[in-house]
Amino acid sequence: MRTREAHDLSLDLVRVLDDDHKARGPWNPDIDASELQVALRWMLLTRIFDERMLQIQRQGRVSFYIQSLGEEAISIAQGMALRPDDMCFPHYRNQGLFLYRGTRLIELFDVPVPVQHAGHVQGPADADHVPQSQCQHVRSIFRQPRHPVPARGRLGDGSRDQGRGQHRGGMDRRRQHGGSRLSPCHHVRRVPARCFNVVNEAVGDSALPGCAAATPAVSRRAASSRRPGVRVDGNDLLAVYAVTDWAAERARRGGGPTIIEHVTYRGGAHSTSDDPSKYRPKDEWAAFPLGDPLERLKQHLITEGHWSDKDHEKLTEELRAEVTGAWKEAQKYGTMTDGPWLDPATMFDDVYAETPEHLEIQRQQMLALEE
Repeated sequence: MRTREAHDLSLDLVRVLDDDHKARGPWNPDIDASELQVALRWMLLTRIFDERMLQIQRQGRVSFYIQSLGEEAISIAQGMALRPDDMCFPHYRNQGLFLYRGTRLIELFDVPVPVQHAGHVQGPADADHVPQSQCQHVRSIFRQPRHPVPARGRLGDGSRDQGRGQHRGGMDRRRQHGGSRLSPCHHVRRVPARCFNVVNEAVGDSALPGCAAATPAVSRRAASSRRPGVRVDGNDLLAVYAVTDWAAERARRGGGPTIIEHVTYRGGAHSTSDDPSKYRPKDEWAAFPLGDPLERLKQHLITEGHWSDKDHEKLTEELRAEVTGAWKEAQKYGTMTDGPWLDPATMFDDVYAETPEHLEIQRQQMLALEE
């Protein structure tokens, strides 16, 4: 499909699950019920992990956390649609993608991501299949894959509008061009990414509701970069799966990259440093027209006769126990309030292949102070 032939995909909203929780339309991927049950499990595990991380952050045991509440379907659906050797460059709300790609809970609790989680030295067990390092900025950083496979990168609605502020009395068009058309990522740097995922959360960090989505959809801007843009219901696991699978297969056939805009809603705070009650109603997420992605998949399975409330309660109890057990094990490696403590000198490690002279001087100064 050529870019101009995909124009309508950027104007409409690709959906599979309707308001009655039935799978309908040409995008229906017809996924087996057993696979959807597994997907529901991953989404529920992600949410329960999120709840526990928020709890322990409030207890002061970790310094900072960013929830993925309301966006679980995006990570899990894309994990299902992509092949194991497809490289993924995650955003800070892609906990589900880490789990689906094989990262154990104990590793997520202790993953060495700057200023997030417990910050320990426990790393992913299988680096060949888990996503690349989690990025704490609004745009994932791409790097050259070792082999030509579709690469998935994610950015938020904030970075798509980078440069829309005032510059010398007007818009800085050069930066706006870079933020909206993603030209630095593909045309200049020649990044071999095949799926640019723009997650439109409808509300920005400390911004009034709707402000983040007030500008033209980034999927509509895709044509100016000579690539198709698809706007998809990000709270519909089946729709996200179908669009991701289509974009990946298109890339494998030599069709080039696709911009996928996931229309979703950030259910919680932007981070544990944010207070959404200052700028939006507490019950606003419950009124979001596209609904809770986890509840929608659950109700779809129930409607089709493949799930029940009793099954869901049982699974919830099992996963809560699993997350609790993983956290108990993680605490053995230390938290913000309890030892064992990391050696401060390790802050200089794994930054440069060869430590610069000025950092080596700082390391020696720190060691001298400790003595």
